Amino acid sequence: MGDFSSFIKSRSKINLLMVLLNIVIFAVLEIIGDTTNSQFMVDHGAMFTPLVQSGQYWRLVSAMFLHFGFEHLAYNMFSLFFLGDILESILGPARYLLVYLIGGLGGNAVSYFMSLHNGVYKVSAGASGAIFAVMGAFFYIAVRNRKRFGRDGMRRLGLMVVLMIMQGIVDRGVDQSAHMGGMAAGFLVGILVYHQHTVKDRGRSDDGLSGISFHGQG
Repeated sequence: MGDFSSFIKSRSKINLLMVLLNIVIFAVLEIIGDTTNSQFMVDHGAMFTPLVQSGQYWRLVSAMFLHFGFEHLAYNMFSLFFLGDILESILGPARYLLVYLIGGLGGNAVSYFMSLHNGVYKVSAGASGAIFAVMGAFFYIAVRNRKRFGRDGMRRLGLMVVLMIMQGIVDRGVDQSAHMGGMAAGFLVGILVYHQHTVKDRGRSDDGLSGISFHGQG
């Protein structure tokens, strides 16, 4: 029990807060209703294009913290717990939060405009847009530091990105436009916040990457 407590305490605080917030919101909604029911989820903040179009733009944010069932939550939180922890350790809590929130919002905005363009209106929710934003920012940092990542590390990261994209293509229930929008937004926000980070910390020996190993073992 002590080892688990120490492990949790060693995690990046904002990322851990995002994970816990998603879990708590899911638990509350499960207690009062059914998170696999589309109408219930719309009633509690899920994305639905006609409602956003009518002026309920807050759904672009609220949908980031809702999940359809335990499996949806578990997959997203497992990915976020480890990937977000790494990015926050590099960028720091404030910049990490910007990537998460702006990237997730960007993903939902892209999903909204694509829905308007295609005329296909589906109920959508989930943290995956924000998670892809984290991946996009991390990928930018990896490219900027590709010598330190090493060829094998870059291959592994590239494979991870491809697998996450393929998962969205194979699973028809996934909002692929939110994924791609989130990744693009995260990449762009990553450029801004990592540039500020490196300028601020220029001259310091610790750039946030020193404790992270990027090289595989074959």
